[in-house]
Amino acid sequence: MTHLQDQQPEYTAPGDPGPTFDAGHDDSEALCERVRRAHHERSPLRIVGGDTKAFYGRRVEAAHELSTTGHHGIVHYDPVELVATVRAGTRLAVLERTLADSGQQLAFEPPHFGDSATVGGMVAAGLSGPRRPWAGAVRDFVLGVRVITFEGKSLRFGGEVMKNVAGYDLSRLMVGAQGTLGVLTEVSFKVLPLPPAQACLRLELPLESARQRLGEWGRRPLPITGAAHDGKALHIRLEGGEGSVAATSASLGGDEEDPGFWSDLREQRLPFFAHNDSRPLWRLSLPARARLPALEGDWLIDWAGAQCWLRSEGTRSEESGIQIQEAAVAVGGHATRFDREGSADSPFTPLPPTLAKYHRQLKARLDPHAIFNPGRLYSDW
Repeated sequence: MTHLQDQQPEYTAPGDPGPTFDAGHDDSEALCERVRRAHHERSPLRIVGGDTKAFYGRRVEAAHELSTTGHHGIVHYDPVELVATVRAGTRLAVLERTLADSGQQLAFEPPHFGDSATVGGMVAAGLSGPRRPWAGAVRDFVLGVRVITFEGKSLRFGGEVMKNVAGYDLSRLMVGAQGTLGVLTEVSFKVLPLPPAQACLRLELPLESARQRLGEWGRRPLPITGAAHDGKALHIRLEGGEGSVAATSASLGGDEEDPGFWSDLREQRLPFFAHNDSRPLWRLSLPARARLPALEGDWLIDWAGAQCWLRSEGTRSEESGIQIQEAAVAVGGHATRFDREGSADSPFTPLPPTLAKYHRQLKARLDPHAIFNPGRLYSDW
């Protein structure tokens, strides 16, 4: 069992400036000018942060690159109010270290996929780590954003509060939009305390037995914040109060294991994700306790079964990829090709016609001349 630092930040007395952090550099005016010029010239832009998630989605064929890395720094951080406002080009590792110094964290546990990962790229990709089913997704913690529109205007949406005004909730729409709706320049997050105690367990169970137990445990108030099966064993992470973690650990049994398993899973450093494996990697997002699609290959199950990774020899062609996507849809989910070596032509499951219509309308409203990462999500928008 590993005990983490106390979950509550120290009291900040009146007049105390609170935690110190690097204010960074505000490059918003230069970014606005670049967008205004692109809008005037009808010149598409490839928006880039740390570029660690460039593989996620379709390749953007744009003549000009717009980097946000010069626009960085923590604008505001209040540990007592559990709120942080950060510029998009800020290194994700810098933000996480600052939060950890005050005993806090980004509860959705975002993957980095490289040292240069930025806050803007994290929000644009919308990817969450192993804690997601129990803590929430990226979008659940975004309170507000500042975005450069297609006209080169810097506008604020939402704020450092939980409620938003009526109309487009652009602060949530930007999460997972892959930079197709505007240039994200600033994000306000809700942060949470680090848990005071943690335990990581490994139970030797076949997959079906593990899924059955997870279903039973899901009906009990257990402090589970990670549940994965690697084809050989069930891995469980417990986090919370010391008494609750200790009691649950004793009741579940199993062997203690290195907490590093969870960061390796998040960053795809486990043997399952080895780069020398030439088989395509697929991510299937499924409803809780849905049955696995009848697809041949090696599986790694995360999120207690809601996120499944598949490597299969027979998934190289576009036709076989469509079959995987259709199999995921048949059980209520969707599938994404997730190859780190390069973007597939159609990595995402096609949207239903009605939903696709609304997406196109939104894109046309917010980016009428298609200058922001055109074709990043789908070929026609």
